[in-house]
Amino acid sequence: MKTLFLVRHAKSNKDDPTLPDRDRPLADRGRKEAPEMGKRLARREVKPDLLVSSPALRALTTAQLVADEIGCRRKDIVTDDRLYESSVDVLLAIIRAFDGKVDCAMLFGHNPEFAELAHRLSSDIVDMPTCAVAEFRFDTTKWSAVGELEPVQATLDRPQK
Repeated sequence: MKTLFLVRHAKSNKDDPTLPDRDRPLADRGRKEAPEMGKRLARREVKPDLLVSSPALRALTTAQLVADEIGCRRKDIVTDDRLYESSVDVLLAIIRAFDGKVDCAMLFGHNPEFAELAHRLSSDIVDMPTCAVAEFRFDTTKWSAVGELEPVQATLDRPQK
């Protein structure tokens, strides 16, 4: 069984139009919602073997806040430039190349790519609001099957407004 989590970054701050997009920080709401989503995952005893984040500040901060809550070390978060301004095909290529020893992976990134990938993996998921967590379980031993194989479970959790 392979489990994939897609986590869209939490709500970002757009107050400073002079900041480059990659440098936008989380808004107060995002700083509140990311740990709450992490706590929900912790209550379910989610422990990913691999955490991969976009290098954009808002995504990496979301990853760090979630990691803190689920008992993962911040220094174990891998950043991958390909998760920033990506495409569904690139995201699938990243996932399909994961080491077979990894059973549970968590990616932190952006829309529209994450919502499009989630929808491709499960037609039940049509949108991913900020800080939403999509979970997919695949009955396979190979990451290369992701996207070819229907998930045996697909769920979406989102922060409460």
